[in-house]
Amino acid sequence: MKHDEIIGNCAALDARYGIDTAAAERIAVFAAHLEKWQKAINLVGSKTLPQLWERHILDSLQLVPLIPAEAKVIVDLGSGAGFPGMILALLKRWTVHLVESDSRKAIFLRDSARLCGVEATVHTARIEAVSGIAADVVTARALAPVADLLRYAQGFRHSRTVCLFPKGRNALAELTEAEKTWTLRVDKIPSITDPQAVILKIDEARDHGSGPAD
Repeated sequence: MKHDEIIGNCAALDARYGIDTAAAERIAVFAAHLEKWQKAINLVGSKTLPQLWERHILDSLQLVPLIPAEAKVIVDLGSGAGFPGMILALLKRWTVHLVESDSRKAIFLRDSARLCGVEATVHTARIEAVSGIAADVVTARALAPVADLLRYAQGFRHSRTVCLFPKGRNALAELTEAEKTWTLRVDKIPSITDPQAVILKIDEARDHGSGPAD
């Protein structure tokens, strides 16, 4: 994807997402870096690479208005190629932790953070092995069904944590299944990149086997 095209796309979104010139440049540099690495390892589906902006970058940026104003720490589970975690880190508004067990993808994420001049902590480990982080926001994209995501997020949540899970056409079925074992307060926000997709914003989640709701 052309550098100037990404800069122009970011400028068009500045009023809503607050993407200044420096952040737009970082996003453009990251996109070029991803396309370079894609030749060596499979970071994103090859069929989605031509739609890198819509399918991955914009899909990540649409989470920005859903992040509480007071949020400081974001944990992105199963970060993969960096969506949405690295895109959020590139805005330099939060402390971002990226959890990715695949060592090659973790190397890519660290190299991207270095190249783009952002501080993003990459944890090369299984989610269950990462501890000691209190997240204001937990994100995960294309990782697992909702019930599993809630279980993964449990170790990072506190009483005001918000979970933001972009989901496709199976979102409602996954949510129905999750509600068999979880009591949830959830908003379903339509995706701006896919009419069949939603973002699940969960700000209260209680496992039926646990104590009072958070």
